[in-house]
Parts: sequence; structure tokens; C-alpha cells
Amino acid sequence: MNIEIHKLTPDLLDDYLHFFDTTPHSTNKDEHRCYCVCWSSDNFEGKDFSTAEKRRDIAIEYVNEGKIKGYLAYCDNKVVGWCNANTKSDCLECLSWQMFMKPFHKYEDAPGIKVKSVLCFAIAPEMRRKGVSELLLSRVCEDAQKEGFDFVEAYPNKEFINTEEDFMGPVKLYEKLGFYVCCEVDNKLVMQKKLK
Repeated sequence: MNIEIHKLTPDLLDDYLHFFDTTPHSTNKDEHRCYCVCWSSDNFEGKDFSTAEKRRDIAIEYVNEGKIKGYLAYCDNKVVGWCNANTKSDCLECLSWQMFMKPFHKYEDAPGIKVKSVLCFAIAPEMRRKGVSELLLSRVCEDAQKEGFDFVEAYPNKEFINTEEDFMGPVKLYEKLGFYVCCEVDNKLVMQKKLK
């Protein structure tokens, strides 16, 4: 099995959309297809995320404008995984940060510190538990170091709940790649990997 990791760019938009159009994830209900638009560098005010069709249209805009950032995993020229990883300071006004990460607002980075946040994983069901997330996360860390980030940061649940709720990845994945717990916020951990 040969897995290739590619950074999301506008020329990969069709592959990105096809992955979310056809890959069961989360609840496996069509109306819940997220296209990962709620984790972006855009302010959510005035955006309508109410249907899969609207989220798909927003995804087209966001990928073309570089507001969704992350990596696609390919196996045999087919996308089998996705990791949303973006500059933390750019994402504080996105819908999901505002909805789910409010407790993290009290945990601020020191001035001048550049943090890459790992916000979501989506792996095709047939490729789960085959190391795809690890390959994606390794690439995130590798590129973040090259791009001058100080840390890569993640927010896994302290305890596994279920696939739908654990979209930020498991603690063991981060530990395996050298992340450490820097604090606890409610039922989540803040884990970092120092790059400098």
C-alpha cells in the first residue's frame, strides 16, 4: 500500500470535493457532510452552513482562496484521508472555534509565537487504523517546521468517545509523534510539538 500526502491547493479542489461527496464520515448522513468548512481562516459571520450543498459551495470558495488549509492522503490516486491544519491565529473567528473552543480562549500563546493547529481528520472507513493519520500528521509537522512555525498544536479528547466526536485525532497518535500535554481544558487536552 503506497500512501502519498499532498498539501491542499486549488488544483486539488475536485479531489477534495469528491472525497467529501463520496466518503462516509462522521454520521454517514448526506446532510451532515461537512466539507470541513467550519474550520477555516474565515470569520463565520454572515455565512450559511445550514445544508451540505451550501457547505460544498463554501468549500469551493475557501479552497480557491486558501482559507481551508491541510493535507490529502492518496492511495492508488484516490483520496483516502484529510487533515485540516491551519495557522491558529487565523482560525479564531471560524465557526467551529467559536462553537467548540471557547474554553481555549483563556489559553493564549505568547506574543510572536507561530502555532499550526491540527483541527480535524477524516479518514475513509476502509483506510482507518492503517497509519494514514500518522502520515498526514507527520507531513503537517514537517511542513510547519519548514514554514517557521514554533509549535504544532492539537486538541484531542482526553478519553476516546467515538469516531464522530474524536475527529481531532487520538492522544496516542500525538504522543507517538512527540507531542506532549501542555494543559487540560474541560474534556480536552492541549498537546504541542515544539519545532524550534
